[in-house]
Amino acid sequence: MTQYAFFFDNSRCTGCRTCQMACKDYKDLACDISYRKVYDYEGGTTEVGEDGTVTTSCFMYHLSVSCNHCDDPACARVCPTGAMHKDPETGLVSVDEGKCIGCGYCHMACPYNSPEVDREVGHSVKCDGCADRVSQGLEPICVGACPLRALSFGTAEEMAALGDQAAIAPLPEADLTNPNLYILPCPAASAEAASQGTVTNIKEVLQ
Repeated sequence: MTQYAFFFDNSRCTGCRTCQMACKDYKDLACDISYRKVYDYEGGTTEVGEDGTVTTSCFMYHLSVSCNHCDDPACARVCPTGAMHKDPETGLVSVDEGKCIGCGYCHMACPYNSPEVDREVGHSVKCDGCADRVSQGLEPICVGACPLRALSFGTAEEMAALGDQAAIAPLPEADLTNPNLYILPCPAASAEAASQGTVTNIKEVLQ
């Protein structure tokens, strides 16, 4: 099996959401459904000393995340019908719409908030890595749309050579599902203070 993966250059992302909008357009998604989400993450403090000097540890960065097509996907683990599954050839995780009953267990189990239950269609929906495009030798639509080239896509071995496995805040510990997402962190994401930050657009990414 060839396991495909995403790479994200955290130092390049400006939070423009072009990746998200390209996906929504290509997949013709409803306004309240997004397969790729962009987190705005910030933290730190600013202090004024007795001599009037100002010091700050403030930081802010963006994180673009879709389904990570994990080696041990929590969504597939809890799916009662087998609708959520990994493709044996590509390792991409997708939904068998004919089997899905819309129970929402996949949504509750995924630590990356990827699957969503679309009540309009009656089943779960999620990023499938643009499997139709990949089968034609093309890259996922989000990757090609990024104006800063912050996203890449290829085999897990190729992407692992570019960065570390999904290990920056606010992402969960990678050993939960062994995600196929590799990240080159910006300096702020590598700083010790980064673990104390906050997602400032929580309503957007958890819609």
